[in-house]
Amino acid sequence: MRFAGAALVFAALSLSGAAPRAQPAPDAAVQRLMGGTQFKQATAFIASDYDRFVSELITLTEIPAPPFKEAARAKAYAQMLGDVGLSDVEIDGEGNAMGVRKGTDGGSMVAVVAHLDTVFPDGTDVTVKRQGTRLAAPGIGDNTRGLALALSVVRAMNAAKFQTAHDVLIVGNVGEEGEGDLRGVKFLLHQGKYKDRIRQFIAIDGGTQETITRGGVGSLRYRVTFKGPGGHSYGAFGLVNPAYAMGNAIAKLATMQVPGTPKTTYNVGAVSGGTSINSIPSSVEMAVDLRSEACAELKKVNQAFLGVVKQAVDEENRARSTREGKIGADAKLIGDRPCGETALTSPIVRTASAVVTAFGMRPDYSISSTDSNVPMNMGMPAITIGRGGPGGRSHSPDEWTDVAKADVTRAVEVATAIIVAVAGPR
Repeated sequence: MRFAGAALVFAALSLSGAAPRAQPAPDAAVQRLMGGTQFKQATAFIASDYDRFVSELITLTEIPAPPFKEAARAKAYAQMLGDVGLSDVEIDGEGNAMGVRKGTDGGSMVAVVAHLDTVFPDGTDVTVKRQGTRLAAPGIGDNTRGLALALSVVRAMNAAKFQTAHDVLIVGNVGEEGEGDLRGVKFLLHQGKYKDRIRQFIAIDGGTQETITRGGVGSLRYRVTFKGPGGHSYGAFGLVNPAYAMGNAIAKLATMQVPGTPKTTYNVGAVSGGTSINSIPSSVEMAVDLRSEACAELKKVNQAFLGVVKQAVDEENRARSTREGKIGADAKLIGDRPCGETALTSPIVRTASAVVTAFGMRPDYSISSTDSNVPMNMGMPAITIGRGGPGGRSHSPDEWTDVAKADVTRAVEVATAIIVAVAGPR
């Protein structure tokens, strides 16, 4: 998959608002950054800041943040952003908590985002359970650890007195999980006060820091409602039945052929409806997820799916009596995560790769579904980096992350180097 134009967009945008300046190769710039006195000061501070990282991780994890109900955690995170010295701290119109670390050029911004929301509903026990350095609780890894990591990076930058050319906007965003549909980042980049200043984008969301996500898996999600006249299962037998239409649609979808490369998928994840066992239902519905690494293939599978729904409805209306009314189907789009790509040759990818390599790791480029989908689709240079540390059981009640000091400090060091290098150290 290619998303043409990302590198050209980057080249066309003057991040400082001034005339373009010759830049050293990312490898040389990263080597100079990491070999300098300031970075050594940052690493010394990061080691001393370990206990605060763990404390903030536990505090944030134990503030519930169900989908569409992230306000309490956003309020707490905004307070923490102020505590680390960011300016212009606020919660925007969509619920994103954010603050600015000023650069020297006073123009463009690098947005660094970590999502506030978890997949867990109201009432979930989010108490952190600790065994040695292993912490377990719903959402502690995905993505509360990313939130805590961002705070630690800012403190490290402050301790080392790093100045960057570009402003760094730290965001705890809403709506990344489930039906949140990336609403926080969509608002940030399309309607937010900084939408015309953000020129590069780094999401912290993922595990190992070898992984650099530079491609966005696009997805379309539907709630399809099949409706009909309904009736008594015995007395009205022979009338059209929306459950049969839906079942036929599911069966047809199950045999639909999609490419393995670029990876393209479909899924019926939930079905519901009906009144009773002895009633022909008047309404049933299914939730459907369509995904692809390639924009063109996502469009194809979407058209094929909508064709399947129409065909199933038409066949049911021909198969049984419509004397009381016909079957109809309403396919409502409830999720649209755009696809996109940041080129391997993009400076932001090359810079992150150089940092990962400098730490003795081998960059692993991936395609996934993260907040970076939105800027990638816009042609904005964007990547998603890992929050670091061993962990597992993401999206399950027994989710865990390990906070061994060596892993934590290394994760903060890597993220600090990437963010400072992308923002342009002075």
